[in-house]
Amino acid sequence: MTDEARRDGPPPFDRPFEEEDTKQRVYGAVLHARKPMTAAEIAERADCSEASARTHLSFYADLGIVIRHEGRPVRYERNDDYFEWRRVNELARENTLDELQARVSDLTDRIEAYRDEYAVESPAEVDALEFDAERLDDVYVELGDWATVLEERRLHECARRKVAGSTAPSHS
Repeated sequence: MTDEARRDGPPPFDRPFEEEDTKQRVYGAVLHARKPMTAAEIAERADCSEASARTHLSFYADLGIVIRHEGRPVRYERNDDYFEWRRVNELARENTLDELQARVSDLTDRIEAYRDEYAVESPAEVDALEFDAERLDDVYVELGDWATVLEERRLHECARRKVAGSTAPSHS
């Protein structure tokens, strides 16, 4: 593979953070972790020393990006609440109250369409195997989209409330 082709495509699977510095590789390793991991496990994924990983993990823990679980050994995990908070703030910063209300309304319409189509309240209530084999793949795609739309509406609603609260007149 040429250097030109590598720059235009995705990173190689065996070394996804190869071009990043140590701090970024540790961050990436934590983001991709599915369960709490030790500093040694993160260091291995980030291709750095354990001491270096520990230094960066401590910094990320102080920022609230990772959660440090005390014990022997200490384990670290991605703090999903931090990333949700960040996403809500980003939506609130980049959108007006009217834009957020419109998006919540659009997402609600999509949710209602799925509820009507499947005659249940949530995608978790659908047994995809009740559908014929030709439709099964489409059902799984729709259920995944429905779950995503529910989450997006929740985040947009949080951002809408945040913006509405910040623009409300004060009662001095």
